[in-house]
Amino acid sequence: MKVLVIGAGNMGLTYTSSIAKSGYLKKEDLIIFDKSLELRETLKKSTENYEVYDTLEDCLPIADIIFLAVKPYHNDELMQEMRAMMNDQQLVISIMAGVTIETIQLGLGIKKVVRAMPNLPAQVGKGMTSYLAAPEISRIELWMVEDLLNTTGKSVRVDSQMFIDASTGISGSGPAYVFYFMESMMEAAKSMGFSDNDSKVLVSATFEGAIELFNKNKLSPDSWMKRVSSKGGTTQAALDSLEDNNVQQLIHDAAYAAFNRAVELGKESTELQEK
Repeated sequence: MKVLVIGAGNMGLTYTSSIAKSGYLKKEDLIIFDKSLELRETLKKSTENYEVYDTLEDCLPIADIIFLAVKPYHNDELMQEMRAMMNDQQLVISIMAGVTIETIQLGLGIKKVVRAMPNLPAQVGKGMTSYLAAPEISRIELWMVEDLLNTTGKSVRVDSQMFIDASTGISGSGPAYVFYFMESMMEAAKSMGFSDNDSKVLVSATFEGAIELFNKNKLSPDSWMKRVSSKGGTTQAALDSLEDNNVQQLIHDAAYAAFNRAVELGKESTELQEK
């Protein structure tokens, strides 16, 4: 089985590196293509010794599984170029936000398509990927897809593309919300007099410890908040401030903004494909 990754940006290289380190494939069976000559040359010189191809004509016809790891606005042009070289036994895994399975099937003239939504922690093996497979994909092929996706962390199979868009708003874009909160806490720490380094340590260790507690117990976040806080205490003062400023609703709205934008991207991609 040969796996081709098209697009050597952050997520494309994340999957390439993770699959390579997993030992799931032989080195020569994992190949990369990117339109950028400069990027291809850099990859060829890297210590990873990736199999890098200069043209799609040389690598696309021999691939069994193809990762589409390009920006959504590149998909129409790319699929037009790929279509004549595809065959109906090839399986495509797309990590393009908002681009529907139907758009990819129509654009490439094939049926075996998986739409996946990974997130940035995949770079450190802590990723969360939701995915949906077209009905034409067999159970054995699904196992292979899941094995490949799980090289970057965890995955969950969902029932409809609505859940792919929804997971974009939660896990896909979610790390940015966490970083936003962390940055705010670090800025507060620095304004209280802590150094940059101490602020980082205080906040990162707090997040790490809280997540560890949450994952190792069955308590809800609300239950944990009640354990940390006490009436009239410091934690309750902070929670009251968050509540008074409607922060929970703002986070809810932010997640829905990402979800709605994913839906919009899908509609835009479909409209382009139909023109």
